[in-house]
Amino acid sequence: MIRFILLQNRQGKTRLAKYYVPLEDSEKHKVEYEVHRLVVNRDPKFTNFVEFRTHKIVYRRYAGLFFSLCVDITDSELAYLECIHLFVEILDHFFSNVCELDLVFNFHKVYLILDEFILAGELQETSKKAIIERVGELEKLE
Repeated sequence: MIRFILLQNRQGKTRLAKYYVPLEDSEKHKVEYEVHRLVVNRDPKFTNFVEFRTHKIVYRRYAGLFFSLCVDITDSELAYLECIHLFVEILDHFFSNVCELDLVFNFHKVYLILDEFILAGELQETSKKAIIERVGELEKLE
């Protein structure tokens, strides 16, 4: 199960945070700081997953953004790396060459896309085509 998803830039500014477990605001800020410190200082030659408290962080860096997922210790790291890549591909398709500012100014659309393939901390859809079609239908309704 996914505990939370964080999108952070290299300076530590959180651009998107989605929590699937209840946490106090102070704990959320502490977690965001710890995760950023953990992934930014890691050597690129190491793996893209690291233990964090009683869970593990699966992360990937795209340009200046770190996409981090906190998952159960027994979950498949490679499946979540693919999940991150799928999310980036969908964002890239939707915003046509996505950048950090797209995430900042269109955060509601980013959450909409995220909710289309992750539900309650579990992957619900893995088809890029199906997700893009569904988001397109929702865009027509607006």
